[in-house]
Amino acid sequence: MELKRVVVTGFGAITPIGNNAKEYWENLVKGESGAAPITLFDATNFKTKFACEVKNFNPLDHFDKKEAKKMDRNTQLGLVAAKEAVEHSRIIEDNVDKNRVGVIWGSGIGGLETFETEVLGWANTEIPRFNPFFIPKMIADITPGHISIEYGFHGPNYTTVSACASSANALIDSKMLIQLGKADVIVCGGSEAAVTASGVGGFNAMMALSTRNDDPKTASRPFDKDRDGFVLGEGAGCIVLEEYEHAVKRGATIYAELKGGGLSADAHHMTAPHPEGLGAYLVMKNCLEDAGLTADEVDHINMHGTSTPLGDIAESNAISKLLGEHAFDIQINSTKSMTGHLLGAAGVIEAIAALGTIIHGIVPPTINHFTDDENIDSRLNFTFNEAVKKDVKVAMSNTFGFGGHNACVLFKKI
Repeated sequence: MELKRVVVTGFGAITPIGNNAKEYWENLVKGESGAAPITLFDATNFKTKFACEVKNFNPLDHFDKKEAKKMDRNTQLGLVAAKEAVEHSRIIEDNVDKNRVGVIWGSGIGGLETFETEVLGWANTEIPRFNPFFIPKMIADITPGHISIEYGFHGPNYTTVSACASSANALIDSKMLIQLGKADVIVCGGSEAAVTASGVGGFNAMMALSTRNDDPKTASRPFDKDRDGFVLGEGAGCIVLEEYEHAVKRGATIYAELKGGGLSADAHHMTAPHPEGLGAYLVMKNCLEDAGLTADEVDHINMHGTSTPLGDIAESNAISKLLGEHAFDIQINSTKSMTGHLLGAAGVIEAIAALGTIIHGIVPPTINHFTDDENIDSRLNFTFNEAVKKDVKVAMSNTFGFGGHNACVLFKKI
């Protein structure tokens, strides 16, 4: 059978640097940092006292009080992004067949704040009293459930969980289902809300987070010699993927084609990347093969680039190995320098950033670069500190997760 083409017809985002997709893109180009002291809990006694929180988010601006109480912050953020993307795509106005619309959503953890609150409440009493919404608020798959209920979408509906690669996996699963004719439209993406005591404390215990408490805004510094770990972020992103002929028939605005999706495993260590970047190399190679493109056709890569000592080196080496001399001719970047690391939502918000380069012809910067790392090839153009205008026809986005899960998506101008 001939596989169908898959295109982007809408997107939405709520991030630490913008509460909708337009704000998010504008602040990416400006090089704004979303890092600031933690306000969501008392971090006084924690090694890390800052994060990239979503700013000025009031659930009651989006939901009535009764409904808001039934949702963890993770789901609230997801619904906000999904509503923006659905509105952007105009699938409701165009009366698409809702039986052929799916929702596939990624989340690395799910309702962590809910779990924390309920267990702490139980720990302080001998009587086992739990909120009846405890389980449905906590489980990671509840967000696509809520999105489908909101609109009556009866197509494929589930959650992908692969740590930080979760929402990239959601995009790739959605692409494959549409290619196979299992749905006409899939609302896909991911959300995460792990800026909680257990989230920060857990990552601190692993020594994964930056502890640059004296200067949070410069803490996320991918590829810099003095990087000391990632900055935890929260938020959500959503992309509406659609079968090409279906989109054309209804007169939809098509922003790009999702041409490739690659998957691989490091098969090396629970949390550390393969030292030679093997999994990163394989996932990009697989993505290019899936797209039917060659390495020299790539114009831009949004890197996983978490600002960790090992990860940044391994990924940079993988790009050099895959692209050869062409690696030095393209713009690469890490938007985590601005947003922090949104864990399960990272893949989709970075895919939206990669899409933006195709739509607007500009590559956002990697901010906070101060000192070159002699272990990273200086010939690579990381778009340090200033956005660069570039006609981008092919953009890739990498996302890697604990457990060695790697996912890569490729968008092509149409």
